[in-house]
Amino acid sequence: METALEGNELLVNQKWEKGTFVMKCGGSTLEELPDSFYSDLAKLQVEGVQPVIVHGGGPAISDNLNKLGIETHFVNGLRYTSEEVLDVVEMVLAGSINKKVVRRIAQSGGKALGMSGVDGGLIIAKPVQAAAEVGLVGDVTDVNAELIEGVLKLGYMPVIAPIGVGTEGSRYNINADTAAGAVASVLGVHQMIVVTDVPGILKNTGGEKRVLETVTVQQIEDMILTGEIYGGMIPKVRAAIACIQGKVDEVIIVDGSEPGILGRVLSGEKIGTRIVRMG
Repeated sequence: METALEGNELLVNQKWEKGTFVMKCGGSTLEELPDSFYSDLAKLQVEGVQPVIVHGGGPAISDNLNKLGIETHFVNGLRYTSEEVLDVVEMVLAGSINKKVVRRIAQSGGKALGMSGVDGGLIIAKPVQAAAEVGLVGDVTDVNAELIEGVLKLGYMPVIAPIGVGTEGSRYNINADTAAGAVASVLGVHQMIVVTDVPGILKNTGGEKRVLETVTVQQIEDMILTGEIYGGMIPKVRAAIACIQGKVDEVIIVDGSEPGILGRVLSGEKIGTRIVRMG
């Protein structure tokens, strides 16, 4: 009987550097990813590539808050997080979503270990400057790289839910993009992959929308000002920009539904949009 790994021929003949890469995936995108995406992850793992996954879960959090009758609102893109809201955030991110990702990887033949930033002091955080307006939302101050590396050495890909812990033991809701950028920076990863439901950043050229191959952070800001980037694409590109920190010099936005997308990116194929720090 053919296994998912044996049937996945898209990656078999590709060459890529053996090493670690960080992938950030939003909660809504995770729900839509095809089984082949998880098969690709498993194939990469078998080939000696070490994925580290940081995921979000905004829509599922909102759904559960609504079911429980807990009101919430957003301030400048950040969910106001009370203790009551944080209980639900942790339940959804570190619970149902995290374990679903781990299960899907296992079903595809891969090995994954789910954890949140609270486990082993993985993500240390402090209150954001606007804590008075947004509540228990945190900024990352440190990431336990040894813990992530230990999980990788055991042969498992870490699947990380962005809940942070303070030095005094308190919990914080961490933006998934911020958490992913911090993890990538501490691990010394040069490149990070942001998996979304769009093929990249689109620019209207001669009445036709085309994917920009490479764009700088400043060019993105300029395109937002001119209206070339608008609507739902604005939070996506701002999220990607947030990942460029420390040693992370470029972020690649790709469509997770593209066949063999991860292997294609890692093998150097020009696909999606590369956001670079400088021109």
